Amino acid sequence: MVEGRMTMSQCFEKRIGSGRTCIECIVISTGKDLTVHIQGGDHPHIGAVALAVPRPSLKEAAKMSATASVIAVTGHKDDEIARSVSLCLAAELSCVTVVSAGVHIDNAEENEITEILLNTQHMTQMIIEAIQSRGCV
Repeated sequence: MVEGRMTMSQCFEKRIGSGRTCIECIVISTGKDLTVHIQGGDHPHIGAVALAVPRPSLKEAAKMSATASVIAVTGHKDDEIARSVSLCLAAELSCVTVVSAGVHIDNAEENEITEILLNTQHMTQMIIEAIQSRGCV
């Protein structure tokens, strides 16, 4: 690898949905850890950041879980996306995971918010499958 440049095995992008509910992400393998940025809507931005650390489940020690810390920009609700995605990725992939998220739709309707959350869940599974097939984390 040339210093300062990422190879395809270290970085990839995903997109799901269309129009105002389209969600995009970039995934970066950071050593044994993972960095993900999720954006979408009318005004992509950084609204929240979550750091999740994998650990054995408190209820079932044989199962992996995760603990997350979240920082959100005042008035933004992107913490739900950042937290849920970071927890899922950290537990499923057994790696420290940072997720930044910024999705904003002007005058969003309830069905658009629901679709964004569903798209985010599907994207999370796409990320897991892509990483497991590449073995890059």
